[in-house]
Amino acid sequence: MTAYHVRRTLPLRVEAVRQFRRRRTLVAFAFLLVLPWVLVAAFKIGGDPGPDGVPSLVDVATSSALNFALFALFVSTGFLLVVAVALFCGDTVASEAGWSSLRYLLAAPVPRARLLRQKLIVALSYAVVAVVSLPLMSLVAGTAGFGWGDVELPTGGTVPVSTALGRMAIIIGYSLVAQLVVAALAFLLSVTTDSPLGAVGGAVGLVIVSNILDAVTALGSWRDFLPTHWMYSWMDALQPEIQWAGMAKGAAISVSYAAVLFALAFRRFRTRDIVS
Repeated sequence: MTAYHVRRTLPLRVEAVRQFRRRRTLVAFAFLLVLPWVLVAAFKIGGDPGPDGVPSLVDVATSSALNFALFALFVSTGFLLVVAVALFCGDTVASEAGWSSLRYLLAAPVPRARLLRQKLIVALSYAVVAVVSLPLMSLVAGTAGFGWGDVELPTGGTVPVSTALGRMAIIIGYSLVAQLVVAALAFLLSVTTDSPLGAVGGAVGLVIVSNILDAVTALGSWRDFLPTHWMYSWMDALQPEIQWAGMAKGAAISVSYAAVLFALAFRRFRTRDIVS
């Protein structure tokens, strides 16, 4: 007879398979992988975008695969990627409670801290794959649709491919850090409610509120503390010389909020009465 050992309960591979088999995982990845091809088709049908007075990434989206990937990331950062990250991190615990299977997992017995940690690791892993898969598939779709070449900047000038690939890695890395606050908020709501839709919707809703407040210029420097204020700071990596100040501030704000929210999630789950 095998002796009980805490480290053998709820292995990561088991939790990864459990979450991968959920319909929301397959639908989310399918949407993220199909979207770049839809955008390529839209540009092919509509023709090359013309300048609209204010230089933007859409003006140079069809210049090369890298330009197209940057454009796809730009249009997805504020909402689509937020929804994807909130979906993976907000559904993980709340769905178990909604299915009345959470108490059976704890009765296995799986210690509460370990159960939450395993679920968080897997949820964050899927969120990382989701965020990374969009620009990678955009590179593939952009190469097929517009070819490979240097990055053309909206304000003029180009960035060589060798340099642009390093910049793209920085941009994707910062995007992951910026989404940490969304993941942490969704995870906190997931351990607070039995409704996955409530956890995901609550996280997305608060991000929307943060974006609305960020548009209120009367708030002045107070906007710097909003979790979404620095979400697009990765565009500073597209300057001839990378500007690190905005990304450093954004990373510090996101990590700080995430640390607090994750700590609150573990504390809430440790003292919560599990009746479902």
